[in-house]
This record gives sequence, structure tokens and C-alpha cells, in this order.
Amino acid sequence: MSDLDHGPQADHDPEPDERERLNAHLQQLSEEQFRRQMRQAAILLSSGNGADAIPLLERCFALHPEDIDVLVNLGGAYILAGQHRRAVPILERASELAPHEPAVWSNLAAAYLGKLITSTRDRQEKALAAYRRVIELDAAYPNVHYNMGLIYVDRREWDAAYEAFTRAIETNPHDEDAHTMRRRVDDLRSRPAQPPSPN
Repeated sequence: MSDLDHGPQADHDPEPDERERLNAHLQQLSEEQFRRQMRQAAILLSSGNGADAIPLLERCFALHPEDIDVLVNLGGAYILAGQHRRAVPILERASELAPHEPAVWSNLAAAYLGKLITSTRDRQEKALAAYRRVIELDAAYPNVHYNMGLIYVDRREWDAAYEAFTRAIETNPHDEDAHTMRRRVDDLRSRPAQPPSPN
């Protein structure tokens, strides 16, 4: 055998300092990739493109599964893409990690509800509970009262709907949709009750 086969560094791991430098370099590359993908996802989300943001955010989630921004953005991307059920566990985890963050609960309410037209009573109850949590944290949080009003309209709970739209207007007096919905609800609740149809 030649002397080269028995060199001092043959088949040995890198020195500890070299390993540390290598690990630090790999970690830096990973963090740079994470930040770049988060920026790209934020641009997609701001334009309403949840579907294309999902792969980026899923990679970010793999790197930082406990990061609140990742959880909220990934949950939001699923919601935008119509994948509400996939958003629920992500946003429930976010609510455990950041229980005082209204954006988490607002997104979780949307995930629970899904599409209003196909939502069940149970999903509506969960959504309303999450919206109430938002109000506890920030009574003026955008769109919460309005969204609650829509749920009450779907349930034909006219007084609750009127109250919700009133709160929406108090929060944002320039919300024309809330004004319109309150007028419609007020008209509906002031109509005489329809007699039951004969058998």
C-alpha cells in the first residue's frame, strides 16, 4: 500500500471547526431561502393568488413549523385556494402559539366556515366563536362584525344580523355594504311573520 493510503486526513471527518463553519453556512443558505420564499409568497397572497403561494409556504413550514407568520400565511393561502379544511389544523396551531393575535382568529373563523352557502350549523358556530374571540382582542378589527352578520342572515336570525351590521357601521361608517345589508335586514325583520303553510 502507498503512503497516501495512510495520510493523516484520509477518510476522516472534517475538523470540528470546519464542521461548524459548514453547518453555519448551510444554515445561512437555508434561512436566505426561507426569507426569499416568504417574500415571494407574500406577493402572491397580496394579489389573491393562494394556489401558487401554497408550495412556497409549505416549504417554509417544513423549515419553521412553529413560525406564526408561516402558519397564518399558509392557512390564508389554503383559504384563498378554497382548501378550508386543510387550513383548519394549521390555524388552530397558530391560535395555540399566538392566542392574543386577532388575525389568527379571524383566519381561523374563515377556515371553520368555508363557503357560507355550503356551511353547516356546526361550522358556523365554530366560526362565530372565533369571530367573538377576535372582538375580545380588537373590537374594531376589520370585517369581523360584517362577516358575523352574513352568517346570521344565512340563519335568518334577523335581530342578530341587524346588530352585527350596526357594529360593522360603528367600526367603519363608510362601509356601504354594511349599510345596505342593515337596511335589507331591517326590512326583513319588520315584515309580519308568514303563517305556516297548510298541510
